[in-house]
Amino acid sequence: MGKNRMFLMAMTIMVSGATFAGGILTNTNQSVSFLRNPAHDAYIGIDGIYTNPAGVIFLGDGFHLGFNWQYARQTRTITTFNPDFALGLRNNGYNQENGKEFEGIANAPFIPSIQAAYNKGNWSFQGSIAITGGGGKCEFSNGIGSFESAVGAIANSLKPLGATGYDVDGYMRGKQFYIGFTLGASYKITDNLSVYGGARLLYGVASYKAKLNNIMVNTADGAVPFGTFLDNANTRIAGGIMQYANGISQLEAGIAQYTAAGVPAPEELTQKLAEAQAGKAQLEGTQQSLQTLEVYREGVSLMSDQTGVGIAPIVGIDYKVGNFNFAAKYEFKTRMRMKNSSTVKEAHAIDAVNKFRDGTSVPEDQPALFTAGAQWSVLPNVRVSAGYHLFFDKQAHWYNHDEKKLDGNTWEVNGGVEWDVTDKLQVSGGLQKTNYGLSDEYMNDMSFVVSSYTFGLGVGYKVTDKVKVNAAYFQTNYDTYNQEVAPTATNHTTHNDFTRTNKVFGLGVELTI
Repeated sequence: MGKNRMFLMAMTIMVSGATFAGGILTNTNQSVSFLRNPAHDAYIGIDGIYTNPAGVIFLGDGFHLGFNWQYARQTRTITTFNPDFALGLRNNGYNQENGKEFEGIANAPFIPSIQAAYNKGNWSFQGSIAITGGGGKCEFSNGIGSFESAVGAIANSLKPLGATGYDVDGYMRGKQFYIGFTLGASYKITDNLSVYGGARLLYGVASYKAKLNNIMVNTADGAVPFGTFLDNANTRIAGGIMQYANGISQLEAGIAQYTAAGVPAPEELTQKLAEAQAGKAQLEGTQQSLQTLEVYREGVSLMSDQTGVGIAPIVGIDYKVGNFNFAAKYEFKTRMRMKNSSTVKEAHAIDAVNKFRDGTSVPEDQPALFTAGAQWSVLPNVRVSAGYHLFFDKQAHWYNHDEKKLDGNTWEVNGGVEWDVTDKLQVSGGLQKTNYGLSDEYMNDMSFVVSSYTFGLGVGYKVTDKVKVNAAYFQTNYDTYNQEVAPTATNHTTHNDFTRTNKVFGLGVELTI
């Protein structure tokens, strides 16, 4: 059960964590204008429908529309340190000091978003559609360390039966999208003060696929399929148990003759019986251990599709004084329950596997979010801005209460500048620091985030007074998280190193009608 447990735990591939900027389950980059400058929490623009909805009323009367397209490419890299990898037939020269690298590619080639507002007098009626969580798929074409370490541990345990190494094909893919539909309205109380109230409906869709196949065991006669190895080993063990059983019967018969004659059996005879009984028991234990490995005979696979719906209110405020604009927003927690349609049909003793049990619902709340920002018009054509985000991760509810494993909530700070070079051309840039409250207990190679800093830069160009085009580049540079692991009898991993890369390019257009 130990090795079976390890692999099935590894199969629980929740590829959570936003593909872009933001919290663990939240994407904050909803527009190309944001990519140009992440410090948008007090920005007055059509994309403020997400970042500063109360301020959208200050755009003036009329219809305001924003259309955005983003392309993102991310890598997720885990370096796993496990001495069992030295047994891998494709791991020639494996060095425990350097570990083995597993890389996943997350591509999101088409991430659209639409914002629309109708302003009339003191009212602004707003709506948007965007990918507010998840944002793509991640594929590990060679599996991950948890997969391979499970097979490596099996090969290590089979050394007494003639195993000298292993080979395996691993694969893992996860896709996750939270599509947000937001409706709300802002009201201008005075010429300098406005408030906002609205709600966002989240529709979550996800799919996961993982497998181990073509498992081979290397022996003195070469590599053989795992099923063949099991058959051969079971045949030898059954023969050995039979020999021990026959020997025990003969020894017990000999001892019985001495007992019938009323004399004690020779010590040598009783010792041989004890040794034979111990040998038989050992082989029977090995036979039972092999039975637990039958699940790997043809490899192991998992497929699951998930869907869910949630809704949460949003409130905001914007205040203008002199050359300054201040804004704040609070998004309430979105209660999400993702329902499984899965190949896991029955409840399992291993709780992690039940995360994908067919027909069950998995808690995956999007945490509440508080944002605050300020913008200062230093000159009529130059604006500087700063902002702060706090994601209430530990107050959310995730499967198996993973939120309780975090050391703290996620927070972000940002700053940026925007310059109107001419009446038509605008350039901007900004930085953002994201800090997650991570812990060794929370991190795993199926689902991880890493603290980072991000820079964005880009241009805006007014084609006409009513049409503006935006283009931007956005890059996130991640830390490396070093996780210490306490090896167990069935998992000899000593530690993992986690990191990512993320690059985004975007094009957008803003219209006023």
